[in-house]
Amino acid sequence: MTHIKIERGKQIGIFSDNWKFCVGSGRIGLALQKEYMDALSFVKRHIDFKYIRAHGLLHDDVGIYREDKVGDTEQPFYNFTYIDRIYDSFLELGIRPFVEIGFMPSRLASGTQTVFYWRGNVTPPKDYGKWEKLIKSVVKHFIDRYGEKEVIQWPFEIWNEPNLNVFWKDANQAEYFKLYEVTAKAIKEVNENIKVGGPAICGGSDYWIDDFLNFCYKNNVPVDFITRHAYTGKPPYHTPHFVYQDVHPIEYMLNEFKMLREKVKNSPYPDLPIHITEYNSSYHPLCPIHDTPFNAAYLARVLSEGGDYVDSFSYWTFSDVFEEADVPRSLFHGGFGLVAFNNIPKPVFHMFTFFNAMGKNILYRDEHILVTQREDGSIAIVAWNEVMKKDDEYERKYKLEIPIDFDDVFVKRKLIDEEHGNPWRTWIDMGRPRFPSKEQIQTLKEVAKPDVSTCRMRAQNGYVTLEFKLSRNAVVLFELSKVNDETGTYIGLDDSKIPGY
Repeated sequence: MTHIKIERGKQIGIFSDNWKFCVGSGRIGLALQKEYMDALSFVKRHIDFKYIRAHGLLHDDVGIYREDKVGDTEQPFYNFTYIDRIYDSFLELGIRPFVEIGFMPSRLASGTQTVFYWRGNVTPPKDYGKWEKLIKSVVKHFIDRYGEKEVIQWPFEIWNEPNLNVFWKDANQAEYFKLYEVTAKAIKEVNENIKVGGPAICGGSDYWIDDFLNFCYKNNVPVDFITRHAYTGKPPYHTPHFVYQDVHPIEYMLNEFKMLREKVKNSPYPDLPIHITEYNSSYHPLCPIHDTPFNAAYLARVLSEGGDYVDSFSYWTFSDVFEEADVPRSLFHGGFGLVAFNNIPKPVFHMFTFFNAMGKNILYRDEHILVTQREDGSIAIVAWNEVMKKDDEYERKYKLEIPIDFDDVFVKRKLIDEEHGNPWRTWIDMGRPRFPSKEQIQTLKEVAKPDVSTCRMRAQNGYVTLEFKLSRNAVVLFELSKVNDETGTYIGLDDSKIPGY
C-alpha cells in the first residue's frame, strides 16, 4: 500500500487547464452531419473545450474554391456556403475554430496525389498567386462575417504533417517553407493581429522545428506559435479491419513535450507558445486501443503534467464520426473519438470529465495521482493505474491523508475500469454487433457510465483519510466537500419508522 500524507498549508503549483484548450475532429466537412454536431454538443457540455481543429478547410467537399470558365480563362469563385454553416454551428456551441489551412483544392493543385478515403490533395498550388488570393479572400470573409475581435482569437495553423510524404508531396521542406511564407504573409496582410504558426509535424523529424524557426527568423517570416503532434504507438500490425499497436511508456510523450519546449527556448523565438495539435496513443483510426479503459488510464498522466510544458495539447479526436480510413464498419472499430457513435462515451471520455473536476491548487502530484483544492476549499483527486502488460493483474492500493478545512465531509467517488464505464466490453459480450439495434444501443449507453458511490466522513485533527485500491486500468475521481447538515430542521424525522430501513 502506498501511504501519502499531504502537508497542511503547502501548495506545490497551479494545475493548468491547457489540456482542454482544443480538441481534434474528423475533416471539417463532417460537421454538416447531424451526428457530428450532436456529439460535439455533448462533449462541449461535459468537458468544455475552447477550440476545435480539423483537416480539410479547403478540401473540395467544403467547396470554398471553385473556378468558372469565362471565355478562354478560368476565373476563381469563392463559395462560403458550407463553411459559414459549419463555423456558425461551432460558435453557437461556444467553441472556436483552431484553423488548419489545408488541403489543396483540386482545381488549384499542381498534382493528383491524395491522402485518406476522402482524397485530400497534398500537392503544392500550381499558382501561388491564386493561392495567395484564396487565403486573403477566406480570411477577409471570416472577418466580415464574424468580426475582427472574434477572428483574431483564432489561431491559423498552416498545413498538416508536411514532414510525411503522405501529407505533403515528397515531404519537400523547401516547398513547405514557401507555402508557409506565402500563406502567413497573406493572412497578416489582411490583419496583422491574426496569429499564424506551424509546422505541425509529427515525431521523428524534429530537426524540422529548428529548420522552420531558423527559416522564419532569417527571412522575416511571421510566426506566432509552434505546432507539433505526439503519438506513442510502436510499428503497427495491419489486418483487413483493424490495426494493432503496442505503445511506449507514457514518459515518451511527456519527454517529447519537454524536448519541444527546450528547442523553442534555444531558438530565435524563445517565448513562442507551443500547441500540440494532435495527440493520442495510436495514430491510426482503426486501432482498438482507443476504445479501451487502458487508453484512459494510460493518458491520464498527460493531462496531469502536460500543461507544465506546452500551452495546449489537443486530443485527437472528440468523436468517431471520422472517415480517414473509409466509413467505419462497426460501432466500435478503434476510432479516435472520446465518444463512439450514438454518443456512447468511451472510458477516455470519463477520464477527461474527471480532470474537468479538478481545482486550481495542486496539493500533491506524482506519476499516478493528482490532488487539488478548489476555490471553495473542497478537494478533488484523480488517480489512475495503467497496466502495460496484458497478463499483469497488478493492483494499486492507497492510504491518502488529506488536509481539509472542515470536519463533516461528503465524499463522492466515480470509477471507471475494466468492469465499470466500459461499453466496449459489453459490446463484446453482445457478440460485437456491427450495427446494433436500438435496444442494444440503449444497453450500451446504460453501461457507459462510471460507478458512483458516496459516503460521509469525519475529519480527524484537520485530516480526512481515504483508503482505496485501483484494479487494472482504473481511473477514479474523489470529490470531498463540506456537509451543510439540515437534518435538524425536519420536524418528526424518524427513519426507524421506514419499513425495511
